Amino acid sequence: MIIDLIPLKYKPHPLRGTAIPGFGKHFLGYENLKQDMPTENVSERFADIDNWSTHSTVSAMFEAQLSAIAAIGPELATIAHAAEAASRRLMEGGRLVYAGAGTSGRIAVQDGVELGPTFGWPAARVAYALAGGRDALVGSVELAEDDAEAAAHDLDKIAVAKNDVLVGVAASGRTPYTVGAIEKANGAGALTIGIANNRPSPLLDKAQIGICAETGSEVIAGSTRMKAGTAQKAILNLFSTATMIRCGRVYQGLMVDMVISNRKLKTRAVEIVGRLAGVDNAVAEAALDAAGGNIKLGVLCALGMELDEAERLLSRRKGILRDAVIEMNENSASRKEDRK
Repeated sequence: MIIDLIPLKYKPHPLRGTAIPGFGKHFLGYENLKQDMPTENVSERFADIDNWSTHSTVSAMFEAQLSAIAAIGPELATIAHAAEAASRRLMEGGRLVYAGAGTSGRIAVQDGVELGPTFGWPAARVAYALAGGRDALVGSVELAEDDAEAAAHDLDKIAVAKNDVLVGVAASGRTPYTVGAIEKANGAGALTIGIANNRPSPLLDKAQIGICAETGSEVIAGSTRMKAGTAQKAILNLFSTATMIRCGRVYQGLMVDMVISNRKLKTRAVEIVGRLAGVDNAVAEAALDAAGGNIKLGVLCALGMELDEAERLLSRRKGILRDAVIEMNENSASRKEDRK
C-alpha cells in the first residue's frame, strides 16, 4: 500500500504570485503508481514548489513526513516478527550487523551506534557494512553502492556467522551493495532482514524477513532522505528497541542496561535503582556504586543481596532482571516458609 499525500491549501509565494494548480488526480500522483520504483517518481503536485510560499512548502513537507510514518502501519506485525527472530539469535551470542549505502546506510549506522549508550549493547556485538566505508558517513563515495563484490568482501572481514543478524536498508530495494550483503549473510547462515520503500524489489525477495514502507514519490523527486528516510529511521527505532526489550535490556519501561557516561545519566541511574528497588536515593546510590555502576546489579543489591550473589543470580538468568527478581522473591518466600 502506498500512502500518498492529501491536499492542503497552499499560498503562492508573495513575491511571485503564481497560482497553484487545482487539486486533480495528478496531485495525488496516481499516474506514477504503476511504475517500478515509486520513490523515484516525479509528482506533478509539487512541480511548482519552488514558487510556493515558504510556509506552504514546509507544510507540504510536514504532511509528507506524516504520510511516511503512516506507511509503516501495515508492516508492524512483520517488524515484531523480525525483532523476535533477531533476539533469539542475539541471546545466543550473535551480533547485529547493519548494511547499506548512502542515506540509507548512514541511517542504519545511526541506529546501531545508539544501542551502546541506550541499552549497554557491547560495541563488539554490533558491526557495519557501509558502501564506501567510513568516508561515506560524512560524504559521498562515488559508485560505491553499485559494488556488490565489495559488500561480500566487507562481510568477510566482519566474519558474519549463523547467530548474527544482518539488517540491510535501501530505499530503492535494489542497491547492489546492500543486496550483495544480504546474499552473503544468507550464505553464512545469518538471519537477514531487509528494509525498503519499494515493492517488489530484490532486497525484499532475498532477505529472510522483508519490511517495506511504501512511501511513494518524494516532495523533491528522488530525495529519499525525506519520506523514505523518515520511514527507515522509524522502522529501525521500532525494530532495535523491540529487540533490546526481548533481550532483557528494559525492565518496567526503564533502561536497566544504560551506560552511565555523565552526571545526568548517573542521576537517572540512581532514580532507576530507587524506583525498582523501592528505596530512597541515598540507598540507591550506595547500591549502584557498590555494583560498579551496573544498574541491574545495583537493583539486586538495593533489594538486599550481596554483590557476588547478585552476579551469580543475574548470570544464571541470562541477564534478565525480571527473571532474577522473580527468583530472588521466590527464594525469599521459600526461606520464610521454612522458618515457620
